[in-house]
Amino acid sequence: MRLRLYHHRDGARVAYWEEGTGPALVLLHSLGLSHREWAPVVGALSGRFRVVLPDLPLHGDSEDRPRHPYTRAWLTEVMAGFCSDAGGPRASVAGHDLGAELALRMVATGSYTPARLVLLNNRMHRPAPFGAWRGLWRLAAGLGALPVADLALSHAAPVLLRPRLGEYLSAQHNPESRDAVRHALADVRGNTSRVRAWAKFARRWPFEAQRDLLDIYPQLSLPVLLLWAQEDPLAPVGLAREALDLIPAAQLRTLPGTGFLIAYDDPVGLARELISFCG
Repeated sequence: MRLRLYHHRDGARVAYWEEGTGPALVLLHSLGLSHREWAPVVGALSGRFRVVLPDLPLHGDSEDRPRHPYTRAWLTEVMAGFCSDAGGPRASVAGHDLGAELALRMVATGSYTPARLVLLNNRMHRPAPFGAWRGLWRLAAGLGALPVADLALSHAAPVLLRPRLGEYLSAQHNPESRDAVRHALADVRGNTSRVRAWAKFARRWPFEAQRDLLDIYPQLSLPVLLLWAQEDPLAPVGLAREALDLIPAAQLRTLPGTGFLIAYDDPVGLARELISFCG
């Protein structure tokens, strides 16, 4: 794969990889991971698409300087600019978790309209699940804004979030899923700049219900695929069914035996659905 950099107009950098030729398919990963979340399906997809794999800001090799705002609006703007630059005016976009939220916001704000939109498991219009844990995470991450605490957190994160976490996020307990977690935390130790930027993100990212999306769904005129894992407690299939009734050109497909790390649980099924819908 070829490593490239996109430079946003405010200087923010998005690192991304490309593989294959053909129409562009941009894959946006989930919160806390990196482009390696999609690794099991890249080979199958690259035979049909030019697969574009960015690390979202704050993740992997992308922007992590604390001088940026890291609000939802800013992240949406940066990724819309990225999709336009790296994917072209009419790429297909697929997103999971945080990546899905940003993809949906790009379309809702009109900042980027893909040819086709694939939304994998995410909270949609509902509040983020496990509110107590989210609150604890926000509190702990917020400590990264403090001197000394930022360094301590940079060393604590790889200890607490060990690669084996990947197996808990996989319904099949696929040991290869450890690679996704290992790669996501590879550059965290000692990186106080990233910790301070995460503290800013934790304070500003909204986890409450996104009820404005209920008014936006009926206005989505592009083809939308809700592609859901059946065994993900963070985003039950019921969320997708609620949205399905409101999005005019949407369809719902589910993959049995899959959890949060859907690409590691059923790479063949995931690639098949993406090729069928986008290709």
